[in-house]
Amino acid sequence: MELFPSLPYEEWRETKDTLHRFTQAVGKLRLSASSRRNHWWNVPFHLTGRGLTTRPMGLDDRGQFFCVDFDFVDHRLLVAAGDGRQATFPLPGLSVAEFYQNLCSALDELDVEARVKRPHPFDLPDQARPFDQDEEHRTYDQHQVNRYWVILSQVNLVLEAYAAQWSGKTSPVHHYWHTFDIAVTRFSNDTVAHSRSVDAVTREAYSREVISVGFWFGDASFPEPAFYSYTAPEPTGIHHHPLRPAAASWTARENGGHLAILRYDDARRSSSPRADVLAFLDSAFQAGASGAGWDIARDACPGGVTDAVALRKHGMFPPNG
Repeated sequence: MELFPSLPYEEWRETKDTLHRFTQAVGKLRLSASSRRNHWWNVPFHLTGRGLTTRPMGLDDRGQFFCVDFDFVDHRLLVAAGDGRQATFPLPGLSVAEFYQNLCSALDELDVEARVKRPHPFDLPDQARPFDQDEEHRTYDQHQVNRYWVILSQVNLVLEAYAAQWSGKTSPVHHYWHTFDIAVTRFSNDTVAHSRSVDAVTREAYSREVISVGFWFGDASFPEPAFYSYTAPEPTGIHHHPLRPAAASWTARENGGHLAILRYDDARRSSSPRADVLAFLDSAFQAGASGAGWDIARDACPGGVTDAVALRKHGMFPPNG
């Protein structure tokens, strides 16, 4: 084991492209079978000790429910019903079309009625092609997929440590299958008015002021893994705020805003990679929160503690003193 092992984008791009579409097929099933929550918190995946899970979903009037898990140790997909029945199949060697057909067959076997409402990739170059017609994407390197899950798990725990420092409204740490990143988002109480021309997904995701931090594995537009942060709406001049560590920087976004970036390879080469990532996340948050006028002291949660007695006992002080 290694903290933040290497996974260059180009080395696993073909496997990533296949796996991304596998996760989108299951993620769209989660979307259709779960109860909608604010900011789409019902949609992403969560981490398990062996891979990813949709969490239980699809409760019907018979009391039945089901769950879908990716196992990236034995490299299988597991569909489990609430009555104990299971259907499983191996992942290596499958095209996206074969994966999707196997997924639908597993649902049939377990008498699950839920189905993907639009069985196409989301926001990918081949989004016009249905999953069951994609024979192009079929690369699955087991070592690379396992490494992806290990990195995802390590980053998840670093983001959990960051999340613990805030007692205000915050999302779970979760893995977005549509953009293939893992993120946690803090919210202010201020609403954001969007026009009707803005799509419904964006309006729900950004109905409040947010500062989001996370990690992605790279794509064609940014072909390397990196930690990131953005604030929406973006305060004027945020890109002039200093970031830590020195390797971090601001980069312009296509929409005219800015991303705070810490490249994964810069973090993993550090003598204190975990501390550097946490310093980066906090400095990016401070840039956004101070610029947007958030009451940082009110919602600070040092060490994950809000109990005033415990804080004073350890030489810390609650926001009200």
